[in-house]
Amino acid sequence: MKLRKVTAASAVVLALALSATACGSNDKKDEGSSGGGGKIKVGIKFDQPGLGQKTPQGYTGFDIDVAKYVAKKLGYDEGQIEWKESKSGDRETMLQRGDVDFIAATYSINPEREKKVDFAGPYLLAHQDVLIRADDDSIKSPADLNSKKLCSVTGSTSAQNVRDKLAPKADLQNYPTYSACLGGLQNKQIDALTTDDSILAGYASQEQFKGKFKLGGFKMTNENYGIGVKKGSDLKDKINKALEEMVADGSWKKAVEANFGPANYKYEPAPKIGDIKS
Repeated sequence: MKLRKVTAASAVVLALALSATACGSNDKKDEGSSGGGGKIKVGIKFDQPGLGQKTPQGYTGFDIDVAKYVAKKLGYDEGQIEWKESKSGDRETMLQRGDVDFIAATYSINPEREKKVDFAGPYLLAHQDVLIRADDDSIKSPADLNSKKLCSVTGSTSAQNVRDKLAPKADLQNYPTYSACLGGLQNKQIDALTTDDSILAGYASQEQFKGKFKLGGFKMTNENYGIGVKKGSDLKDKINKALEEMVADGSWKKAVEANFGPANYKYEPAPKIGDIKS
């Protein structure tokens, strides 16, 4: 009888220990702060060629390459990354709610956003620019956009910025998507497309558009792309260290040239961590 009691008690202790171990394992997975058997949730764009795009073969683009590198340095292999679509208007909310651990999605650092989330980086300095047909030599400066049909996507302020500050007589054309703008540019229904040069280079690098377009190189604004994390997250310092290593070992340059090279994108040197160009 005594032996049975001891055995039963031991079984209870063992069950509790196994339960606690299982709970601890689940907690670690949810934290997203280390590798092992857990997952890390990463926010990206799904619809920006050259930067963040979901394809039948997987996820591709410069932001994807940066995110994979950072995740690896944090202790996660590619199979442990859970990709989440982060649309521009949802990014702060996703970080605040904990839907993602970090976001790499053409996420420009600015004071208004820094009130809500923290940023690692920057990891790319982009500029507002225009994309024009490769054989069009009539647009050599922003002023040449006067009386030209200038396209941007509905809801974007890029085209309006050009007309307000640089070309007051530009004929603004709002299309639903950048792909629609590219079609109009190719068919000569519009003369130029404007947004960040990195985004333009990504679209122009698509196989069906290679050699058909060129960037103006006007550098009309500075856009400092950073990696967004939840306010106060200790991931910020870890990601900054990973980005510094990515530049130092040549992986950053390799990723830029692989994703933007076909558009002859004259990219800026890798920015130093914390160096925000206004």
